[in-house]
Amino acid sequence: MAPPERPAMSGRVLRYDGLILECAGFPASPGTLAEIDTEDGGTAMGEVVGFSEGRNLLFLEQPGARITVGAMVRRMPGGHDTRMGPGLLGRVVDAQGDPLDGLAPGPCPDSWPLAGRVTNPLARQPVDQPLDVGVRLINAALGVGLGQRVGIIAGSGVGKSVLIEMLTRNTEADVVVVGLIGERAREVGAFVAQVMQGEAAAKTCVVAVPADRSPLLRIRAAHRATAIAEYFRAQGKRVMLIIDSLTRVAHARREIGLALGEQPTSRGYPPSVVSMLPALIERAGPGLPGEGSITAFYTVLADGDDTNDPVVDTARAILDGHIVLSRAQAQMGIFPAIDLPQSVSRVMSDVTDAAHVRAAARLRRLVALYLENRDMMLMGAHVPGQDAELDEAIRLWPEITRFIRQDRHEAAPLAEARAALLALVGEGSGA
Repeated sequence: MAPPERPAMSGRVLRYDGLILECAGFPASPGTLAEIDTEDGGTAMGEVVGFSEGRNLLFLEQPGARITVGAMVRRMPGGHDTRMGPGLLGRVVDAQGDPLDGLAPGPCPDSWPLAGRVTNPLARQPVDQPLDVGVRLINAALGVGLGQRVGIIAGSGVGKSVLIEMLTRNTEADVVVVGLIGERAREVGAFVAQVMQGEAAAKTCVVAVPADRSPLLRIRAAHRATAIAEYFRAQGKRVMLIIDSLTRVAHARREIGLALGEQPTSRGYPPSVVSMLPALIERAGPGLPGEGSITAFYTVLADGDDTNDPVVDTARAILDGHIVLSRAQAQMGIFPAIDLPQSVSRVMSDVTDAAHVRAAARLRRLVALYLENRDMMLMGAHVPGQDAELDEAIRLWPEITRFIRQDRHEAAPLAEARAALLALVGEGSGA
């Protein structure tokens, strides 16, 4: 016998300020979707974000919609769960899961909660296997493990987008999920054109919400991309999740929090931002026994190159490592412009051998010495012979820059990167 149909639930608009809408008439939990009639005969979509004095508070997907007092508000399905399946691979979808590539929806027979499923942290597998990401300096000097969460911290215009293109195209993961959240529409189109081609396209899913969309959709896109990664992890896949950018997700949460009356605490960010970021990041990582893993890269914008921004601090504290991009190196023409002395991987010693770790530390020291003393050398104040290690850094610098530089379409496998590093710092290829 078929289950009875759920009765329709509806209410009426009581207050609307162009962004936040209050209505009464039906029970709903946060995350519930609702449809609102507009005076031009159309509809607008909103999401329940809280309650006040027995009324539902909704945040609209289309701010400024033409809504009048007394307009009908109807509860809609699909707010908490989403359809999943192999039909997502090779596709570009929006925050609601609808295709953006002009093709019909693919087969998605399964369901998965947008907010994820809570797991016992003690039951998760350890991060003890390396992942080849195809970027020479990351493979050689930082090391990424299956299930690691890494931040890419950068100001604007220092090569962040090119780096995530390289990661998407060159990684050896089974599935790649990319969340393009709050980026320029032009940049979204250019990124999709670069990565959704060849063999990489067949294992990639892109969730895209440009900067001109509602903050509600930007947050939903981050949860959708993470939910897609969780679904494929549960299928036993090695998943790479890239969220570009975590800062735009935090900005969206700040907009909603301030609209709801939260008090700004740190540089305008309300407390809900600080609690949201760990909840989102902790969903990535290794799975339970028998499952796969989610290796996650979160880009974090350092506004004005300020690496002490609250979002940067929060992300750096909870992630398993961070890669800092240097504007100074970008101005020197060294791409990818990874600031090795400022970057760290907290799992490198768990996923690589001792010789590799020593060689990486040696390279880090040589790069730091050269960059710290570069101004002194340019002024002619350096006297060779006074510091043997600095002399070696100066002698090796042309080779170091050749080692770091990598064309955006070039792949650098892990084994080759390791051998080149050991040869560069004089440890020998068999160390």
